[in-house]
Amino acid sequence: MADAATTETMQGILAAHKGREGPLLPILHAVQAEFGYIPADVIQIIADDQNITRAEVHGVITFYHDFRDAPAGRHVVKLCRAEACQSVGGAALSQAALQKLGVDWHGTTANGTVTVEPVYCLGLCACGPAAMIDGKVVGRLDADKLDRLLAEVQA
Repeated sequence: MADAATTETMQGILAAHKGREGPLLPILHAVQAEFGYIPADVIQIIADDQNITRAEVHGVITFYHDFRDAPAGRHVVKLCRAEACQSVGGAALSQAALQKLGVDWHGTTANGTVTVEPVYCLGLCACGPAAMIDGKVVGRLDADKLDRLLAEVQA
């Protein structure tokens, strides 16, 4: 059950989307922008407002990789998993990064500093392997460059 502040925030978000056609995705984006993730206790509020089931809301949240069900770390590292980046060493770099950070995909380091997420194209296909770190795209990654970038976000 959501607390009073969360319920009030949700009422504002839902009111802002009243009358829109197909508002579920914009609502979920607004919720994540507000809270940093989709809290479990707002799923029923959204379902009731949209006259759909909790399962339908949950299905949309889990289908789209950009939605989180837990807060992200202070830094978000997205590593490209598309074919162009994989063909120039992206898979090995990704595995090295996951191993170095001690997490799996969508995981956050124990100290809450870094969350690692897969992304399926950053538009830097000619400059792969590529990553996005805190919204900034970086191309032509190699092991040394990735190590330096990971050290920066962990500092």
